[in-house]
Amino acid sequence: MITTQPSCNDIYEPGLIPVKDALARILAAVPAIEGHERLAIEHARGRTLCEPVVSSLNVPAHTNAAVDGYALHAEDLPDQGTRRLEIIGQAFAGQPYTGSTERGQCIRIMTGAPMPEGLDTVVMQEQVQLVDNFIELDNRHKAGQNVRQAGEDIQQGQTILQPGKYLTPPDIGLCASLGIAEISVRRKLRIAIASTGNEVFGIGQTREAGGIYDSNRYSLLAALDRPDIEVINLGILEDDPDSLLNSFEEAGAYADVIISSGGVSAGEADYTKTALQASGRVDFWKVALKPGRPLAFGQIGKAAFFGLPGNPVAVMVTFYQFVLPALEKMLGINNKPIVPTFLAKTTENLRKKPGRTEIYRGIIEQNGNGEWTVKTTGKQGSGILRSMSLANAFIILDHDNADIKAGEWVTVQPFSGLF
Repeated sequence: MITTQPSCNDIYEPGLIPVKDALARILAAVPAIEGHERLAIEHARGRTLCEPVVSSLNVPAHTNAAVDGYALHAEDLPDQGTRRLEIIGQAFAGQPYTGSTERGQCIRIMTGAPMPEGLDTVVMQEQVQLVDNFIELDNRHKAGQNVRQAGEDIQQGQTILQPGKYLTPPDIGLCASLGIAEISVRRKLRIAIASTGNEVFGIGQTREAGGIYDSNRYSLLAALDRPDIEVINLGILEDDPDSLLNSFEEAGAYADVIISSGGVSAGEADYTKTALQASGRVDFWKVALKPGRPLAFGQIGKAAFFGLPGNPVAVMVTFYQFVLPALEKMLGINNKPIVPTFLAKTTENLRKKPGRTEIYRGIIEQNGNGEWTVKTTGKQGSGILRSMSLANAFIILDHDNADIKAGEWVTVQPFSGLF
């Protein structure tokens, strides 16, 4: 009888780590990087804030009108019936009214204009009747309406952005509205990436029989093309344990993170794992995930090391499920727009083995009833990169799920929150 070894075809394979446990161990092992730089706010989008941003002024700076209309004394609002008020001046945002007013008088005022002294209420222009140089208003109005108070939005001395904030376009505009020209952000995360395998050829090279073009490195280059990351492209590394180790150790002297693809499974020529084991600290995992079962994680020099699988889809799945959360922890991001997951109704049967998380590539859309539905992109092999290109979401089938029938609800993760 032939003695077999555990494989990804087994329903329950010894040594597999659940996805949630693997991610928790990775996040516990990676520290936030040190170092910061000051940037002009126009270059700070997508960076991580390092120091509190404190307002030096009130916003609004002055009590002002929230609408176009007429500023008046609240005491002049009628309790019943109507009342006529005389218009004695006008106020614009850049040209305030500086005179005085008496009871029975009002000022024509535009949105954003400072409220004239003594006036505390604004009636919208559409809710009065204009008669010569007078307005006539009824009793539907309330004292203080349509007025924005000084400091109502932001008060002088108030902290408006906290360290760890992932800076978005509204954050940049907020800083600009306070006259802040520069802010302190965490330095860029330095990430070295490489592909391995003698069968892998670069674009422009003559591809030999049995060879494949290197797509993994280009997928990672695109995924890492963001303002807070500096990429060191190591290219395609020679598939030899000593050569790999030398390349990784050189990169580890400068980079914060090293990401390679290929060479981490159980094959005789899978040398990335061997190089990682020779370098010192290593956690080699077989993660309970399809695709993406082989995943090496450890440290080379001062750099965290991720050895991703060689199959193109598995590279992208493991990057977004494991590597990206780790990178954002290292960047110190603690306040970022969420990556949503929600339930959608599958329109087809999905095969699933319990005991591992399985991730399909899917297309989500809304049906005529407003329900979210999802279907797969077709064949789901881990080497079919087109299944990622056609998709707009991951379909995530949990660890303990078995087969899913059409019409059942499944968890989906839109790419729009990841890419």
